[in-house]
Amino acid sequence: MGKGAMSHGGAGEAKDGEEENMAAWLLGINTLKIQPFKLPPPGPHDVRVRIKAVGICGSDVHYLRTMRCADFVVKSQCCWRCDLCKEGRYNLCPEMKFFATPPVHGSLANQVVHPADLCFKLPDNVSLEEGAMCEPLSVGVHACRRANIGPEKNVLVMGAGPIGLVTLLAARAFGASRIVIADVDDHRLSVAKELGADEIIKVSTNIQDVAEEVVQIHKAMGAGIDVSFDCAGFNKTMSTALSATDAGGKVCLVGMGHSEMTIPLTPAAAREVDVIGIFRYKNTWPLCLEFIRSGKIDVKPLITHRFGFSQKEVEEAFETSARGGNAIKVMFNL
Repeated sequence: MGKGAMSHGGAGEAKDGEEENMAAWLLGINTLKIQPFKLPPPGPHDVRVRIKAVGICGSDVHYLRTMRCADFVVKSQCCWRCDLCKEGRYNLCPEMKFFATPPVHGSLANQVVHPADLCFKLPDNVSLEEGAMCEPLSVGVHACRRANIGPEKNVLVMGAGPIGLVTLLAARAFGASRIVIADVDDHRLSVAKELGADEIIKVSTNIQDVAEEVVQIHKAMGAGIDVSFDCAGFNKTMSTALSATDAGGKVCLVGMGHSEMTIPLTPAAAREVDVIGIFRYKNTWPLCLEFIRSGKIDVKPLITHRFGFSQKEVEEAFETSARGGNAIKVMFNL
């Protein structure tokens, strides 16, 4: 549920004796304002949820800066009737509804309405903040499922941002034997090392350095690379992943930095490197909660900044997240 509120529209009034529901609205580029948010009446299979902890997602920052994210607009709610929904792949439904993706409101509000069958009770030893972290963690879990991560798999992760780090944690929980992570930022690499990466590699943004950096990555791994996760989604990171992965291996594209890329697919195809993609996640929350409950994954170190729910704090939180630096996951406590 780690998505911020985003929309243009109206306000609502509280009923007598009822606390007025407030939300953070994106009114224009770099313009956020807390104002009333009138909830739709819950449907027969919905519940009203009081939000207590919610984090800022990278897509929220994109919307704040540009009023858009990638080149797609999600339309309405999952239909639960199409073949994809019937197969359990509701994340690919053309009518998918997702928090903070236009025209759907986000969850940085006192209350939201949500389908009851997609709500999960937190185990007694899982905090509200850890529960909110199931949203980004779900991306890593879904990626590991798609790539069939398990024991004896050597994994390369390109990108040590929030999604790269949760992919690292998920790969370790799925049993990956060795994990190398690469990034351009020293601080994020140090965090990755603290979280359990076997080796870290600092890379550049220059695509001319790919061949040399692949040699460094292979040396750090000390064995073949079975699966590479590109958690950035740029020409260079995808080119590195394709070049570094062993023949017969897999490259999973997780990040969406570029909507179009120029990458060396033909050499990868000649080595039968499979390229797979993921879009958000599906059916991940029970496993995420079990990983956290059991202690197999500790998401707490990823929460680097905390803010309340006032106009000033909302603005400061988004500024902190947008600056990057040592911020990984910025969390609101409502």
